[in-house]
Amino acid sequence: MATLAGQLTAVRARGLTRGFDGRAVLDGVDLDIREGEFVALLGRSGSGKSTLLRALAELDDGVAGSGELEVPAERAVVFQDSRLLPWARVLDNVVLGLGGADARDRGRAALAEVGLAGRERAWPNELSGGEQQRVALARSLVREPALLLADEPFGALDALTRIKMHHLLRELYDRHRPAVLLVTHDVEEAVTLADRVLVLDAGRVVVDRPIPLDRPRHAADPQFVAHREFLLIALGVDR
Repeated sequence: MATLAGQLTAVRARGLTRGFDGRAVLDGVDLDIREGEFVALLGRSGSGKSTLLRALAELDDGVAGSGELEVPAERAVVFQDSRLLPWARVLDNVVLGLGGADARDRGRAALAEVGLAGRERAWPNELSGGEQQRVALARSLVREPALLLADEPFGALDALTRIKMHHLLRELYDRHRPAVLLVTHDVEEAVTLADRVLVLDAGRVVVDRPIPLDRPRHAADPQFVAHREFLLIALGVDR
C-alpha cells in the first residue's frame, strides 16, 4: 500500500462518509494507520466510532456512503461480546474457518499465548468473561492479521481484569505487530495502550495526538496525566 512518511500504511481512508436514515454518521473522514501502529479511537456516544470500525472491517454492506478506502485483506475483529459459539469447544471456536493441516496446532499455540493452555476442550460457558475475551483474541491473532480492529473489547470486564487484559493485548501486539485500531470510551485505556489517539466528533476526526511515552506507562506520570487531561477536554470533560 502507499507510504506515509517513509512507512507503509495498513489503512488509508479519504473522504469517508457513512449515513443512516439520511443522517451523516461519518462526514468526510481522512485516516492513515501505518503498518504495525497501535491507534486508539475515542469519542462520545453517537460520534461514529463503531461505524468507522465496521467500515474498515468492511462489515457495513448496504450502508449508504462514499469515499476512498484501502485496508488489508488480512483483517480480524474483536468485539465487546466475545461472540463465541456456545455449542463449540474453545479450540473449535479458535480455529473456526481456519485452513491448513496445522490449523489445530496453531489454535493450541494461540491459546497458550493468551494463557489458556489446557482449556482447549472447555465449553464457552465454563469460562469467565475475561477468559472468553482471551479466546476471542486467540481466534483473531491465530490468523496473523495485518489489521486488528477492536471495538471496546474490555468494556464489559471488571477493573482488575481490564488491567490484566491491557498487559496481554500489548504483549500480543508486540509479538505479532499488526496495525491496531482500538475503539474505546476509556481515555486512560487509550493513553496506556496506544501510539496515537484520535478523537472523533460529529463524524470527523478532530484530534490526532501522538503518545510518545516510554513503556511501561504509569497513570501517575506527569506526561501521562497531561495527555489524559488534554483528551478529556477534547471530549468535553473540562476538569
